[in-house]
Amino acid sequence: MKVFLSVGTHPRPFDRLLREMDRVAGSRKDIEVFAQAGNCKYRPKNFAFEKFLNNKGFLEKIGWADVVVSHGGAGTLINALRKEKKLVVVPRLERFNEHTNDHQLDLARAFHREGKAISVEMVCDLEKALEMAKNFKPKTGSNRSKLVRAVKKFIEQA
Repeated sequence: MKVFLSVGTHPRPFDRLLREMDRVAGSRKDIEVFAQAGNCKYRPKNFAFEKFLNNKGFLEKIGWADVVVSHGGAGTLINALRKEKKLVVVPRLERFNEHTNDHQLDLARAFHREGKAISVEMVCDLEKALEMAKNFKPKTGSNRSKLVRAVKKFIEQA
């Protein structure tokens, strides 16, 4: 399974997710990971990464992946859905000082409810979510424009 992990470009690190993916990648030889690691301080040992990708590189990595694991950033989520990718969303959380509020948690839950993604609220559940992703069929059909509008509205209000 090829996994593209994106933590976004937020100035706060999301080391919690990188560490857990590194642990999973180190124990699972059937998973190949590439990460866009952003401003994280943690440096993975078991997969390749770059801090930031340009838009072309970012979209290429989404296309390469079987599964996209993403923070709850709307840009990554929308791009993964446009490419009809299996999506695992791990929101940045305020209590870990990963973001200024928990809007990503709300977005992750909404995508999960709509059948668009698998939501992971505790990083210790990441490996289980990757197993679930093998058989997950994201709903990317006719309400995509409605979802995009809802996400844009949500972001504007956040």
